[in-house]
Amino acid sequence: MAIQTERFSQVLSLLGDALSSYGFQPQPDEAGQTLRVSDNAAEAVYAGEKGALKLRYADERVALFAADDPETLEADAKRVLVSLLPSGADERDVKYVVSEMSDTLESRFSQKAAAKKKAVQKAPQTVSKAAVKAGSFYDPNTLASKLCLVFPELRDAYKANLAAYEEFLPEEFFVNYGTPRVIEAIKENKPATMKKLFQTLNEIYEDGTNDTQSLIAVTILGALENDQILLARCVDYMSPTMAPPVIEVNKFFATAKGKKAQEKMQNPPPYKPKKKKKKQGVLSQMMAGGGGMAPPAI
Repeated sequence: MAIQTERFSQVLSLLGDALSSYGFQPQPDEAGQTLRVSDNAAEAVYAGEKGALKLRYADERVALFAADDPETLEADAKRVLVSLLPSGADERDVKYVVSEMSDTLESRFSQKAAAKKKAVQKAPQTVSKAAVKAGSFYDPNTLASKLCLVFPELRDAYKANLAAYEEFLPEEFFVNYGTPRVIEAIKENKPATMKKLFQTLNEIYEDGTNDTQSLIAVTILGALENDQILLARCVDYMSPTMAPPVIEVNKFFATAKGKKAQEKMQNPPPYKPKKKKKKQGVLSQMMAGGGGMAPPAI
């Protein structure tokens, strides 16, 4: 006795527009049939630029399979969803299956999903401790990634930065999200958090690029605004290498020239994609202006 396909056919019909909107078209078999029925199962195959899909109805369940290449669907397909469709299913059961399938299709193939996948693919690699031992230096992206381990609530802002610009923009992330969270933690002054925070900052600063050191000393800890109480809290945790530049930066920001430089930092020019032109940093301005501070050693 052949499997009853009435309800499964309804599922396929109701999913038709969604499948089409993501570029998937039904693929008929050699006999020209889009619904392939055997004694114990029924299948429908769809293909498009985004890959291939197969919906299979058997054992009172509808399963959705996906593969990147239509030609390897049978060999490489991965099951991404199984939804119950009993033999005595009614219209409500059909709508439930369609809803589950639609949500899955949206999560995998919508523009939002594609943007998210693109952002993940474009996420720059962080610099490992092993790479640093081999002669590399920590970069701004690694600093941001490490800071997200200290403050997990920053992770969404970090991902949004990558998604919005298709590259990591350090100043945007730290000025708007990273720095306020660090300053908040310093004001809270919880020993466990302070220890974890400055272990990260000390490590990254010690073996960071000039840009990375500037982010820590200027963009992040420079936001302490020469508050002697907050600085005193930090000194107990800062390394001997990082403490002097941070103190000098805060002194500089307390001057008229420093306040003007800080105002420029807080009001950067509009973002221009892929523009790699190097600008003189605040640390360099201090050196040029006779601030008496040596450049960070790397």
